[in-house]
Amino acid sequence: MSGRFFHLAAAAAVAAAVLVPASGSGQTTKPVSAWTPPRTPDGQPDLQGFWANQGRRLATYNIEGPADPTHVMLSGNATDDRSLIVDPADGKVPYQPWARARQQDVFDHHLNPTRWEHVDPHTRCFVSGIPRIFYQGTFQILQTPGYVVVLQEFNHAYRIIPLDGRPHLSEHIKLWMGDSRGRWEGNTLVVDVTSKNDRTRFDIVGDFHSDGVHIRERFTPLDADTIRYEATFDDPQVYTRPFTMALTLGRAVRGEAARSYQLMEEACHEGERNTPTMLFNLESGRP
Repeated sequence: MSGRFFHLAAAAAVAAAVLVPASGSGQTTKPVSAWTPPRTPDGQPDLQGFWANQGRRLATYNIEGPADPTHVMLSGNATDDRSLIVDPADGKVPYQPWARARQQDVFDHHLNPTRWEHVDPHTRCFVSGIPRIFYQGTFQILQTPGYVVVLQEFNHAYRIIPLDGRPHLSEHIKLWMGDSRGRWEGNTLVVDVTSKNDRTRFDIVGDFHSDGVHIRERFTPLDADTIRYEATFDDPQVYTRPFTMALTLGRAVRGEAARSYQLMEEACHEGERNTPTMLFNLESGRP
């Protein structure tokens, strides 16, 4: 798919989306609602339906924000480029010095890459990983007795989250989406994720984690059409301390329309040749 070969087009497209203007560098924490969601037949709080990131489409470019106007074309009111990070308060990933230098190298070269490491893995058709799947496209939550299932429209990703307290997989097994185990804390779905590989990134400009990252997610329904999503990342190999990011997820399809709605196929060919062609052209000076 030629649209994948470079994320300039993707960055421009997400920036052109209609976003909610906001002030400040960090995202204000929204208070937890006292709203009580309906229950599934087995008693789980019902989060089922089609959901999408609300107004933070620029996150796939840079989770720290703000968007550099020399890198991303902004149009309309696409101004909500605040950091997704709510802790620490400065909105920055608390990298160790070597890790910040590595991320900065990707940031400096992502428009004109000279090595494979400068190219966003998603451009090469790899799975986006957690939490990036939640700020790219529509996804569906399904619930069955003992499980929560997340189906992602973007690149056919999916997660099956058991709720029965079973132990995690061996730490020697590394997966693109990690190994998830869920539980309910009141109306909040809490998901513990281990066994992630280190081949996914948070964004186009190179924010990353190691294969030792431990992720704790919280899905809190605020009303019938809104979920607050929070994810905390603990990775002593890369960060000086854990950090937390937050998103507002809104119901993408409501009412009777949801009965017939289906996720679209968004495919990417694994034999993609655009990346090596791009690197060759840059090295040779070709347009």
